[in-house]
Amino acid sequence: MAELFSPTWMERFAAAWNQEPDLAQALAQIDFASNIAYGFVEEEAPRGFLQIARGQAVSAGPFQGQALNWDIRASVDQWMKWISSPPGMTGLGMAFTTGKIKFKVGNYKSMLKDPRMAAPFIKSFAVMGRV
Repeated sequence: MAELFSPTWMERFAAAWNQEPDLAQALAQIDFASNIAYGFVEEEAPRGFLQIARGQAVSAGPFQGQALNWDIRASVDQWMKWISSPPGMTGLGMAFTTGKIKFKVGNYKSMLKDPRMAAPFIKSFAVMGRV
């Protein structure tokens, strides 16, 4: 497996994202477009970058200062736990409440209130497990 959030890992994640109908197609239905960064809480900047247009991952690679709609962080151990056993809505809610997942950019609470976004967000963790 490529190093988590490395350019190679992000490219594989983008390909897996686009192959998952409960993610890409579901987000296409709401014309979802976002720049998403992933990284570790203990680091200044995120590592990986994913650009989504109409639900599809159209660009993936290293974070290089791109404007972001979402910057999602957790510890290495927490990411690995979620990759091996994807969380559900309750698990992510607890992770947010206890600070195990942090959103440096983006409004987690508003996203969870919209099931059209919340369900695909949860699915993204399962997709990470396929990379």
